Amino acid sequence: MTIKHIRIFLAVCECGNSVSAAAKKLYMTQPSVTIAIQELEQHFGILLFDRIARRLYLTEAGKEFLNYAQRISGLFDDMEKGLRDWDSVGLLRVGASVTIGSQFMPAYVEAFNELHPGAKVHVQIGPSRILEQKLMTNELDLALVEIPVHDRNLHAEVYMEDYLQAIAPARSPFSQGQVLTLAELKEQNVLLREPGSGTREIFDQTTQQAGVKVEPIWEGTSTTALINAVIHGVGITIAPRRMVRDCLERGLVYGIGVEGLTFGQQFYIVYHKDKHLTRLIQDFIRICTYYEMDYPLPQNVEE
Repeated sequence: MTIKHIRIFLAVCECGNSVSAAAKKLYMTQPSVTIAIQELEQHFGILLFDRIARRLYLTEAGKEFLNYAQRISGLFDDMEKGLRDWDSVGLLRVGASVTIGSQFMPAYVEAFNELHPGAKVHVQIGPSRILEQKLMTNELDLALVEIPVHDRNLHAEVYMEDYLQAIAPARSPFSQGQVLTLAELKEQNVLLREPGSGTREIFDQTTQQAGVKVEPIWEGTSTTALINAVIHGVGITIAPRRMVRDCLERGLVYGIGVEGLTFGQQFYIVYHKDKHLTRLIQDFIRICTYYEMDYPLPQNVEE
């Protein structure tokens, strides 16, 4: 078994378990890809794929091998990049959820650039589940997310804590500092981020633990859009306090509470447990962990 066998297996998986698509991607013949898979199966004495109706399906052994293959391929890539670029300044690939990317990432990158002016930082903003996938395939060195990771091969550590602020339109029947009962919350027009986002997961977990089921009338990927909707009287929402601070100070929205509920928020630094933490990665983690300046979102900046 060689690294080439592993790369071929990964290509087949990434192409929807299609040998022909993997062959095209790798500029190989279809029989060559088939032989490589068969050699892997013979080497371990297991079936990596079930062949059903001329289609391939990963077996349980194949799924386990996929975890190892991703880790081995990632380590090999790190070795190649590390040794070939030994004397260069390096590249850091960082992912961030939408909230962290809009609020904190610009400040983190600015501080990092001052420490390593010759290094390059590539940033990808997106849903946490997509960032997890990119960490697994070594497309990212680390990611900053708002929810715990779901894959056992990823290491996550809390680096900052915050809270989400409930806000309402600055008009009747609401008032600044008002506290809604759980029954009143259920009667509101609630605007929320999309399922799978960190903010939505915190809201759903907190309300479900209180025995309340809330059906939003508005769902979206933009926190700024939700805040603007609240300003125009559409309903209420929760958002990171830094993103609503300016609106609260200008009287555009009211800060409200919900009886017995606290929407605590944690931010996580995530990387693959087999990832070699270079000096660049370690320094970026250190910047995020100890960056204590209160960094509000600039006014009128859309996420």
